[in-house]
Amino acid sequence: MTTFIIRRLLQLIPVLLGVTVLVFSLMHLTPGNPAVIMAGESAPEATVRAIEARLGLNDPLHIQYFNFLSNALQLDFGVSIRDNIPVFDHIRPRFFITMELAIYGTIFAVVFGLLVGIVSAARQYSFSDVALMVVALFGLSMPNFWLGLMLIQWFAIELRWFAPTGWGDPNQIALPVIALGTAGAAIIARMTRSSMLDVLSQDYIRTARAKGVKERIVIFRHALKNALIPVVTVIGLQFGYFLGGSILTESVFAINGLGRLIIDSILQRDFPVVQGAILVISVSFVIVNLVVDISYRFLNKRVDLN
Repeated sequence: MTTFIIRRLLQLIPVLLGVTVLVFSLMHLTPGNPAVIMAGESAPEATVRAIEARLGLNDPLHIQYFNFLSNALQLDFGVSIRDNIPVFDHIRPRFFITMELAIYGTIFAVVFGLLVGIVSAARQYSFSDVALMVVALFGLSMPNFWLGLMLIQWFAIELRWFAPTGWGDPNQIALPVIALGTAGAAIIARMTRSSMLDVLSQDYIRTARAKGVKERIVIFRHALKNALIPVVTVIGLQFGYFLGGSILTESVFAINGLGRLIIDSILQRDFPVVQGAILVISVSFVIVNLVVDISYRFLNKRVDLN
């Protein structure tokens, strides 16, 4: 296990370097001069040149990249063009809000996805199986921003059960989590059903049933654990998607998370903030995938990690 973790950590190095290259290229491929934006369109040429020198924009690209990489390792992503505040000070509070939203969305998706998938697999081709899979199909097809607007209309405006916007209070959390996690729950449900059906057709399951083992024990003790390997992969991917895909959900519910920060920064052409936020999300996604890989061994001892 230790050897596998060390090897996977070493394999992350080129992946993270590739991420930094893509994020660094973002600012240079985007039209517009950050120095001009900071100084203003009518600023004297000398002022623009002074800002370019201060930001190191006159250096060769490879020097700029190594400076960016060195600073990023120290969590220094530069300063915001908009207000001259360090980018990390913008990202830090917003990141924890987005992380909370992603965690709650993942919990919602896992609980409902596993429950629906297990029930569908245990009652294959029954009315409940077909009905649940149809519901899952609708959940997978609905854009989360449209679902968010419908939830606000139904449960916040008409019924007044929940707050329509914001984050923090219990009555503000439910609607964003449902809007974000519904599609993930549908994907997990379909994957769980498929994986469970594969396992339930195995010989050892038939043997357990022939011995008179209760169906509940067959499903949850013998089948579910072996069916979770592909499901865990989907859960990890969904969590990474929730981190990056919360942009629309945060915009609909006016949540001051990292996704909304990216949108606002793009509209204001605040490239350093966009760079830093995307880099943080990308690194978080890579780390989540590492945790998923390691979790395979705990779910199934027969998985070879060497």
